[in-house]
Amino acid sequence: MKRRSFLASAGVGVAASTLAAPAIAQSTPEVHWRLASSFPKSLDTIYGAADVISRRVAAITDNKFTIRPFASGEIVPGLQVLDAVQNGTVECGHTASYYYVGKDPTFTFDSTVPFGLNARQQNAWILQGGGMELLRDFFKGYNVVNFPAGNTGTQMGGWFRKEIKTVQDLSGLKFRIGGFAGQVLTKLGVVPQQIAGGDIYPSLEKGTIDAAEWIGPYDDEKLGFNKVAKYYYYPGWWEGGLNVSLLVNQQKWEELPKTYQAALEAACFEALAIMNAKYDADNPAALKRLIAGGAQIRPFPREVLQACYKAAYELYDETAKTNPKFAKIYEPWKKFRDEEFLWFRVAENSFDNFTFTADQRR
Repeated sequence: MKRRSFLASAGVGVAASTLAAPAIAQSTPEVHWRLASSFPKSLDTIYGAADVISRRVAAITDNKFTIRPFASGEIVPGLQVLDAVQNGTVECGHTASYYYVGKDPTFTFDSTVPFGLNARQQNAWILQGGGMELLRDFFKGYNVVNFPAGNTGTQMGGWFRKEIKTVQDLSGLKFRIGGFAGQVLTKLGVVPQQIAGGDIYPSLEKGTIDAAEWIGPYDDEKLGFNKVAKYYYYPGWWEGGLNVSLLVNQQKWEELPKTYQAALEAACFEALAIMNAKYDADNPAALKRLIAGGAQIRPFPREVLQACYKAAYELYDETAKTNPKFAKIYEPWKKFRDEEFLWFRVAENSFDNFTFTADQRR
């Protein structure tokens, strides 16, 4: 009797496990995505963030969820990544959202605002200061879910064929510059040109443009800008901390199992930290090499910075009056910025100003 009961219960167990197997398998399906990057493969830090995301997602999901990155131009041009994600040509894209300010200047808040937040402050605003909720609401209108997935830190001001000594020197300057800063500089007579990273060098070499900015010494050296323009300016006031985002098609995101969503989000956070760290580690030596090779490093004159600052906040106020989506984010963003600046003046700025100038007795 006991034997028959055991066999009966064992049979039920076998049947149950057989029935359960498909459900378990379905919970971890194989998912294969394509990622379109706005950046060339030669730039191993900013393009490399897409590789970081791809490798980490595969490792977490035991290669069940894979993402294959494609460099700028391999599927779509670098400045069309948002469109490709929005219409489902690719499942996701790695890009700087300020490339799309021509569609709506509100995109600038997802990347960087001229004379705005530095890298840490930008992360604080997005992750803890209410920025993510505001940005997600905005991106819904484009069928996209956004994730911070890299930050360059404060950038350099770019390469110029001639020195910039006064505000008047900006008039008529054909300058490759990304994002909302182009509209700021238009107020001062600059003719902004938005050109993808891989196309900047030939434009500068041929004289199609007079000056160009990209990121900083490590990338600028790779792109060879020092060979065609010798004056290297700082700071890149338009990019105090450029956030680079992973944009995901809304439907594709909702189709992912929750575990895969968690894996992708964690991978983006890893890419965010690694990009900033890598630029901070690699820029110093690259800057020394550029200077040794003849680059003439110059600070923007204070008069120029003040004129640009004034033009920037005039533009923001004007835009907020005519664009409700921009205004919805601008007002809380500015409040956060003002409070962050007060805090950073107390400890961060005091620490930096002293330690950067103290006698280290080496």
